[in-house]
Amino acid sequence: MHFFYLFFVYINMCMPLTIPQQNIFDRDTRFACVSAGRRFGKTYLSMYEIARVARHPDKRIFYVAPSFRQAKQIIWEDIKHQMFRRNWAKRANESDLTLQLVNGSTISLRSADNPDSMRGVSLDFAVLDECAYMSQDTWTSVLRPTLSDRQGGALFISTPAGYNWFYDMWQHAHSAPDWSAYQYTTLSGGNVPESEVEAARADLDLRTFQQEYEAQFNNSANNIFYAFDTDSIETYDGPVGQLHIGMDFNVSKMCATVGVRVGDGLHIIDEIVLTNSNTSEMAQEILNRYGSHQCVVYPDPAGSARKTSAVGKTDHMLLAQAGFKVKAPRSHDSVKDGINSVNRLLQDASGQRRLFVDPKCKETITCLSKHQYKCNSNVPDKDSGYDHMTDAVRYLVHYLFPIRNPANNADRVRAFGHF
Repeated sequence: MHFFYLFFVYINMCMPLTIPQQNIFDRDTRFACVSAGRRFGKTYLSMYEIARVARHPDKRIFYVAPSFRQAKQIIWEDIKHQMFRRNWAKRANESDLTLQLVNGSTISLRSADNPDSMRGVSLDFAVLDECAYMSQDTWTSVLRPTLSDRQGGALFISTPAGYNWFYDMWQHAHSAPDWSAYQYTTLSGGNVPESEVEAARADLDLRTFQQEYEAQFNNSANNIFYAFDTDSIETYDGPVGQLHIGMDFNVSKMCATVGVRVGDGLHIIDEIVLTNSNTSEMAQEILNRYGSHQCVVYPDPAGSARKTSAVGKTDHMLLAQAGFKVKAPRSHDSVKDGINSVNRLLQDASGQRRLFVDPKCKETITCLSKHQYKCNSNVPDKDSGYDHMTDAVRYLVHYLFPIRNPANNADRVRAFGHF
């Protein structure tokens, strides 16, 4: 194809770039690092960036996502459709996710969780999409060497994930020769109305909103429940009616957190910690303390099959038999969503607090304060012993105040027992 025809098609593909996208696209640097909020339009920008290089003959381009599935879901169908519709593509390899163009250029989708598939090649350009969720070695040890002999360029674009290597790269890009850095919120991207952003502000905890919608880098000192502080500790002196109890099953340490609904929030008023115990003993302890109250228990979903006694009944059955209403998802919800639900209730993006803990709940306070992620990961540390009580809190809060409201609650949960 004639160069000028290709270029004309290229600048008119997909939809026009927004002003922020155009600012990034018009740069004259070899490398660009972009911190962008959700729905900023990373996919369209990436397609334009890829097309700019692919319009020249015999170019090799990689689009890299954290996983193969993400790469396929995010961009494969769109870029394949655009290339074939405009007669750029010659053939598509569905198993390898590679497009061969009529001018000899190739566009390949790759995943950071399979770095060996990217070694031993020479590249003219690479897009690292959501690179904050990749290992730094994906860039330094795998992709950077592939660009050297062709002096290829790269676009790093992601929502932040704390002060990890993407933050370091973004900071480096502000001053390094032939690098440029950008930061754009979801709203500035022009694809999401302000009303939707404000709705998300009300739905999310502060850090998640700042990270996902404002593209801010936040340091939580690795604490999982970063929104918990002294302002979350408050004595409860109100009425005690129906009780809501989160429960984590564990023989060495069984934990229950006891709360009451206060308006559109929750106040944890008591905690129960039993060592070398079982579900029947936990049920009896709740009855000893609160036998005159209606109790709804929100246990670990695994208790629908798990047994901590020798009587042949599941943990959920034992709780129902003791007279409690049992509510739990049919399967485990996302741990990340549960953590976000707790943080949002502790303090949402508008600064409102709706989750409080009575100062007598020493174990709950300690665990919420000290439970951390494993070093350099988003995996909660389950070796510290702080996870049992925080799991009990998480089961309770995420059921009552989920980040994502299910379309059909009947399909999501199982509930049985009295009243």
